[in-house]
Parts: sequence; structure tokens; C-alpha cells
Amino acid sequence: MSPSEEPLVSEIDHCSLIVQDVETALRFYTCILSLNVDSTRPDLGYPGAWLIVGSKQIHLLQVPDPDMNSQRPEHGGRDRHLALRVTDLDKVIRRLDKAGLSYSKSKSGRAALFCRDFDNNAIELVEK
Repeated sequence: MSPSEEPLVSEIDHCSLIVQDVETALRFYTCILSLNVDSTRPDLGYPGAWLIVGSKQIHLLQVPDPDMNSQRPEHGGRDRHLALRVTDLDKVIRRLDKAGLSYSKSKSGRAALFCRDFDNNAIELVEK
């Protein structure tokens, strides 16, 4: 790419996460993070859900996990992760505690934490 050339990629459209059970995964994303399900998802031949995140989406895919037997780092910040902005980190912490999900505060000093959803996907939650 030359210095004057515009990048061909302009923004992220969506992120996909592999889950073992869509209904269990939806408890995390809808009950804890208060995301809404996009009902326009077509039948793709496997269970899943699309979640609305502003003008973007998270796609939950109930398919065989190619990483099922891999060892994941304890801290989500050292793993592949999805970072989401939240408006009230303390409220999220109360919901994580109520659900029995562990988390660790960001080591950067920011108002942020790392947790894992019910399928062991690493999620970073950053208060903005």
C-alpha cells in the first residue's frame, strides 16, 4: 500500500464466536450484557444467533469447536478475545458475580475487565 492509498477495509462488520449451546450462550449475552437478538438471521443449516451491538453484530455459531482440546491462558487478555464497550462496569460485575463467573481486572489500569463466557470465549469489557 502506498502512503496515499486508502485502506480497502473500512471497519469491522461482525465477530463470530463458537458456542456449544446457543440457548446457554444467550443467557450470557442477553442476561448479563443486555444485548438484543437480531431476529433476521436466516436458517443457515446449524443453530446460532445474531446479537446486535450498536451498528455491529456478534454471531454465535453452534458448530464443532476446533479449539476444544487446546489449553487457554488463565487471563483472557493473553488469549484471543472480543472487546466490548460497556456503560456501567460495576453493573456488569454484579451480574457476573450473580452468575458465578470469574473475571480479572485489566492490568492496564483502565476501567476494564476480562471474563469468559459459558463457552470459554475470552471477553474484555471496557467502560467508556
